[in-house]
Amino acid sequence: MAALGRLSRALLRSSLTQSRRQLSASAHDHGEQSARTWKILTFVVALPGVAVCMLNMYLKEQSHSHEQPEFVPYSHLRIRSKRFPWGDGNKSLFHNPHVNALPDGYEGHDE
Repeated sequence: MAALGRLSRALLRSSLTQSRRQLSASAHDHGEQSARTWKILTFVVALPGVAVCMLNMYLKEQSHSHEQPEFVPYSHLRIRSKRFPWGDGNKSLFHNPHVNALPDGYEGHDE
């Protein structure tokens, strides 16, 4: 009976070792195949997609007008209930005088 137990353990051990080797080789092949697939997708899908987006942005920028928008003194816009803690207190932190109007109009324009 003891010999039968030793034999079954030896067979089980050898079959487990063999299946581990097969799984290891299979996982290694699968990893290489996945890496190859992602490399192909990067060059065939991702990079052309980025190029198309860049071309779209460039063409839209070329057709965009760079004129200053008309100032309309709406009462609900540009409300200053409290001064900003920087500069003269009237301009926002990322103020752009070409596009951002102050409560009384754009800077540098006496209309």
